[in-house]
Amino acid sequence: MLYLVATPIGNMEDITLRVLRILKEADVLACEDTRVTKKIFARYEIPLPPIVLSYHEHNEERAGERILALLGEGKTVALCTDAGMPGVSDPGYRLISVAVESGFDVKVLPGASAVETALVLSGLPTSSYVFKGFPPRKEGKRCSFLAEEKDQPHTIVIFESPYRVGKLLASALAALGDRKAAVCCDLTKKFEQVERGYLSQLAESYKSRAPKGEFTVVIAGNHAKFARETEEED
Repeated sequence: MLYLVATPIGNMEDITLRVLRILKEADVLACEDTRVTKKIFARYEIPLPPIVLSYHEHNEERAGERILALLGEGKTVALCTDAGMPGVSDPGYRLISVAVESGFDVKVLPGASAVETALVLSGLPTSSYVFKGFPPRKEGKRCSFLAEEKDQPHTIVIFESPYRVGKLLASALAALGDRKAAVCCDLTKKFEQVERGYLSQLAESYKSRAPKGEFTVVIAGNHAKFARETEEED
């Protein structure tokens, strides 16, 4: 059995009883960074499984082959990333795909999600949304990436590095027009912050800042209710 284990995105209390039980029962722990995941085991006084190994973007193929071999031996494997759900802007997709194709049982243990947390917290429509993951680093590609959603009505959710969040907001303003948006930082942590406003306001706010933390940006879809003319004064 391969368990895909959602782990807290910030607050260590955001973990389910089912996840704690499976972590106790697993034969193998595969995680993005063993140092990060071991903090959960220490926090809840859970003994580590007999086998602990790293599974991250730089060793996906090699580590994936070992995990598949362990599944073939009848082992129960718990796959974790540093925060959130494996495979969602984190390592895991390749292993999950091959495990499914190979006929192994795969189960998801749901839990905290930065995508849904930011979406609900933004105050923007939640009935329809698209998660875009991390945008390209180069401005031209980033603008094209965003422009794909220009005429779509759904809310847009994006992850971004603190080093580029200002550039993302500026690109979004150029590609999508001046829409309502929310910038969410360090969700569920002690100093969680949410800034809401129009893209022009947020882009100006982050233009000269050097923020720290983990960012999720939520942008309104193409609807007159959530947009205004770029030239309009505050």
